[in-house]
Amino acid sequence: MSGVIGIYSKNRKDVAQIAYYGLYALQHRGQASAGIAVNNNGFIDYHKGLGLLSEVFSRDIIDRLMGNIAVGHVKYAHSKDISFNIVEPLAVGYKKGALALSMDGSIVNTKELRDRLEDHGVIFQSTLDTEVIANLIARYHRDDLDQAVIEAIDEVEGSYSIVLMGSDRLIGLRDPHGLKPLVVGRIKDGYVLASESCAFDTIGAEFIRDIEPGEIVVIDEKGLRTARLKAGERKISLFEYIYLARPDSKMDGISIYSARIEAGRQLYRECPTDADIVIGAPDSGIVSAIGYSEESKIPYREGLIKNRYVGRTFIEPTQQLRELGVRIKLNVLKENIEGKRVVLVDDSIVRGTTIRRIIDLLRKAGAREIHVRVSSPPVRDPGDLGLDTPEEENLLAKGKTVEEIRQELGADSLYYLSLEGLMKAIGIEK
Repeated sequence: MSGVIGIYSKNRKDVAQIAYYGLYALQHRGQASAGIAVNNNGFIDYHKGLGLLSEVFSRDIIDRLMGNIAVGHVKYAHSKDISFNIVEPLAVGYKKGALALSMDGSIVNTKELRDRLEDHGVIFQSTLDTEVIANLIARYHRDDLDQAVIEAIDEVEGSYSIVLMGSDRLIGLRDPHGLKPLVVGRIKDGYVLASESCAFDTIGAEFIRDIEPGEIVVIDEKGLRTARLKAGERKISLFEYIYLARPDSKMDGISIYSARIEAGRQLYRECPTDADIVIGAPDSGIVSAIGYSEESKIPYREGLIKNRYVGRTFIEPTQQLRELGVRIKLNVLKENIEGKRVVLVDDSIVRGTTIRRIIDLLRKAGAREIHVRVSSPPVRDPGDLGLDTPEEENLLAKGKTVEEIRQELGADSLYYLSLEGLMKAIGIEK
């Protein structure tokens, strides 16, 4: 639940500006902090802070960050750590030079690695997983940075996409299972690495391909090359397809928009429902709602108007802020709802904060029936690989039947898309 970008140009010195606009396209992946680091002839300069990209950066700051290599980051907020301590990129200096790193993902053996490094005298300045990786690279860096990265990442377990820069190169790497996305594109005189292909459209880059699971790519004055490809068993993070990614992105050759349309179609095939209108929970439920409408022939209507200046409530750091965000985020278009049997399509239900509020709003607007359809299976257990989900006591579906969840939400009916149906929609055999 972070967005990363890396830029390499042979001749341009304003790559921070390219990184800035690329991160704008990735802002949906994190709204708690933003940062950009640049390399100018071996010297790393950076700026980062808490807040949205537009709040952290000004024109003067972007103009100051001159260099031909850049890495950038936008990050969601973790409820346990919402301080400056979470902000990336991480810039470090060591005997062989300097590095700057940005990561999307989670390293599950961080404590083990950190304890071992501390036993050897390493002092940490943050709680970031990237600092553990940076220290491992520094320890292994003798004559070849590429080899140091390879040796360091061999000790790491988890899901990750990482962009890092040294004094003369940009390196991108993806975990062996491909749980976190990373793509590469071409700009004039250089290359771009990014979490999603939608960033390329914003900056005018040409999409080349997805970085393969377990692949390490190096970009320098000689061009782009693969330093190593060591893939494991291919896995997918379903939340990337149903919630995190922008609809106009493609991941591993799969159109996010098409997958969500098909998930909505599959929802109706699995659970046909009589209703007057179909509406989507903004924004990530809308595409599946359109698919549901197309398959069912029930007309799609706008039922909920979103305040575009309110961010994603799922990734707000505290429950109190989430509930406040939902109250100011959505309003009902009463003339489309009153007296109607409504199918409400959402992409997922995690804590249930947003969907409860929506159902309440629809009831007050005069909806005759509310049938909730969810284009993913119930989220019953927390995870530390594909998505940093809440503790299990905060998961609405934990330990409950679908009927118990329906009663708690106050819907007239509730259906979750089956795992088989979701995999079919994505185009992957289970």
